[in-house]
Amino acid sequence: MEALHKAIYTTPIIDNHAHNILQPSKIRKYDLLNVATEAEGDALQDSTSCLAHIRAVKQLSEILKCEPRWEEVKKALSAKHSDYEEWAKECFDGLETILIDDGFGDPSEWHPYDWHSRLTRSKCKRIVRIESVAEDIIQNHLERKSTLDHVIDLFSKAVVEAIEDPEVVGFKSIICYRTGLAIPEHIPGPEAGLKRIVGGFDPEDEYNLQDEDLAPYFVNLVAKLLTDKKCKKPFQFHTGLGDNDLSLTLSSAAHLQPFIKKWPEVVFVLLHASYPFTTDAGYIASVHKNAYLDIGEVFPYLSQDGQERVVRECLDLVPSEKLLWSTDGHWFPETYLLAVKQIREALEVVLGEYVQRGAVTEEQAVRIVEDLLFNTSNRLYDLDLELKPLKSQENCNTPKAADAKASSSDVARLERFLKQNQSVKFLRFQWVDYTATVRARVLPISQALKLYKQRKNLGISKAALGLLQTDFICSNFSPVGEDNLVPDFTSLRLSSRETYAFLQCEFRETESGKEVANCPRSALRHQVEKGKQNGFTFKVGFEIEVVFMRRSLKDSHFIYHGDGLTEGHNWTSASSLRDDKILSLVEAIATKLEVAGIEVLQFHAESSPCQFEFALGALPPLEAADTLIAARDIISTVTANHLDGSYHATLYPKPFKTACGTGAHIHMSVEPGDKWEHFIAAVLRNLRAMSAILYSNEASYARVVDSLWAGSTWIAWGPQNREAPLRQIEGSHFEVKCTDGLANPYLVLAALIGTGLGGLLEKAPLEMKACQDNPAELTSRERKHLGITEQFPKGIRDALSLLEEELENVSGLKNALGQDVIRTYVTVKATEMEMLEEMDDERRKNWLIERY
Repeated sequence: MEALHKAIYTTPIIDNHAHNILQPSKIRKYDLLNVATEAEGDALQDSTSCLAHIRAVKQLSEILKCEPRWEEVKKALSAKHSDYEEWAKECFDGLETILIDDGFGDPSEWHPYDWHSRLTRSKCKRIVRIESVAEDIIQNHLERKSTLDHVIDLFSKAVVEAIEDPEVVGFKSIICYRTGLAIPEHIPGPEAGLKRIVGGFDPEDEYNLQDEDLAPYFVNLVAKLLTDKKCKKPFQFHTGLGDNDLSLTLSSAAHLQPFIKKWPEVVFVLLHASYPFTTDAGYIASVHKNAYLDIGEVFPYLSQDGQERVVRECLDLVPSEKLLWSTDGHWFPETYLLAVKQIREALEVVLGEYVQRGAVTEEQAVRIVEDLLFNTSNRLYDLDLELKPLKSQENCNTPKAADAKASSSDVARLERFLKQNQSVKFLRFQWVDYTATVRARVLPISQALKLYKQRKNLGISKAALGLLQTDFICSNFSPVGEDNLVPDFTSLRLSSRETYAFLQCEFRETESGKEVANCPRSALRHQVEKGKQNGFTFKVGFEIEVVFMRRSLKDSHFIYHGDGLTEGHNWTSASSLRDDKILSLVEAIATKLEVAGIEVLQFHAESSPCQFEFALGALPPLEAADTLIAARDIISTVTANHLDGSYHATLYPKPFKTACGTGAHIHMSVEPGDKWEHFIAAVLRNLRAMSAILYSNEASYARVVDSLWAGSTWIAWGPQNREAPLRQIEGSHFEVKCTDGLANPYLVLAALIGTGLGGLLEKAPLEMKACQDNPAELTSRERKHLGITEQFPKGIRDALSLLEEELENVSGLKNALGQDVIRTYVTVKATEMEMLEEMDDERRKNWLIERY
């Protein structure tokens, strides 16, 4: 779910309701415990054992790099406050703008609303709190014994000025705190309320608009002025949880329904998810055109589970274009930081779950994210801002995919997966090395949860990417030192055994957490991310060709051969499905793949004896490669345990000399699709040097022959041409035929996407013409006319020489893979080649079949 993950962590946030932060000199006046609770007084000290506080301490300690204890966090924050504005900028990272209710607290203690624009990408705006305006006017003019009419006139004038002020984007009422949300339908005149005020007024007291007549009167007066002026600036209402001076039973948004009906031209925003009455507010927002729901304040005041529950309840009824989000940040910059971090984590868990179970598509989930965090507020408050994704995911105070440490949302994803698949007892943490060997560490579930809840990772030898299949360490690698093996939790899926699940991993440096420069999976991710940054996305679908062979023991070694059941077996023939043993094996594989959540589009017999193909569905590149590794393992494991256990599934490129070989064809498309010529032009230009990655073993070149649907020895392309290494299927959808199962799929895709992306960015011209025939059967003049002038190398030695030459270039494969990847690849493959050349032909063939 790369697109969803990116949307969650790079969509800038419009905070539609928050308050001013304190000036540095005033911070010590207030208790930092308020960053995670609404409690006050004696109750405040009890909050340290609540889940919200415990989580806030943990998250702040991770950012501040201190021990996860409250006293240590306070010390670290005190140090940060020495450079207050710089720290505040870090806390406000990811916020596009803030709409600030500056009627909260003492103005002499906090920064004015426009000061906060220093901390955000776009200018901050004001929300006018109507009770503060009314209370100031009443306080001042009762002292002067002004008439009530004069007070009302002054208030109306102030509201009209705010309506006309471009810095003001909305209004807010806290009548929830004053008399509750059950606003009477018929409001008596304000005279009685004035008399009560005058009778009990003490100039030394701060006046609060708590009169049962006056409070509803002023709320209705604002609604009337907004209607009369045809003003669409939203009218926010505090609903649900807050300080202990509100009456909770009167804070449900359900009480507002008659008032919302009474003023159909006024746009109402129900703040704070009306928690704990969220479903009430959701219903109001879903059935009234002029009502919207804000999901704020519950971040960070609720536990993680509570926050996720609130998000789910809001999505139960409310359209995404009627949902907004806010921090309700106030006083301390940390309230903003925690709220932003926690909403992104909650969205990843909730929406990720919805996508996984098919409740929504990934595209629909992305829209929910963008509406909630940006679009709805942008439209509702008429901000006219452009949604420009954050430059990197570090701008959101949230770890990106496959980061150095697991986030709380990663752990939540793992726990949810285990709850749904209770048979899983072990996790396989896998990577694919430079010999295309899949390696794995296995952890019991209890140990895995313990490890990642502590935000730790598995250590792995720095030599792990420099090993041969025999565990021989290649030159330039050392047995000294460790890297971290970091799982990408989006790759989590079931394996062929019901007690196991897979996770694909990347490598990070232990101390710094930086990516290990020659990690194959990271190389692919870089190209995918680079493509997205430049507006290009890719889809990949793999075809798995596999041959089922019998094995027997000879001189303490396994040898592999056909099982004799080859009569009538040929490409897509129905007769190939007659044998019950083979058919039951193929069916068992297809079933296991589907159980693991791997989409099998179709399977059919291929040309070679007992050869079958499983076509997988199209996915984003990283997910496609992860899925391929999982699918291959399932095929191998099911085969090894089928019937008498004498079958073996192999990807070996040429098991039988006189039969067609076994490829690993890749379907690939790019969007937008109208630029495909530039992509293909660059791939064709680099294909000869790329062959060391695509055809990664000397055994691969036995399959590189003409006129056997293997993709030809000639570098060419053509529409629906199965004798060309690049077959154009339709538009930007191509099939890459020039690779096999001995290649590392992460490096293959990194090379193809990286070079093709370079062509897209430089608008490389496609000079080679489409080939409509078998290129091997054309005359040299015909090939030259089409621009077909190059053939693949004859073997791995020549291919590695061509790849090594790429280190001297400034573009092409060097840009796609990086020099560290190329150097490692050349070193490992050259050493592997020397090892294999010491074996005789039969031993080498059986040795490779055993491993691939």
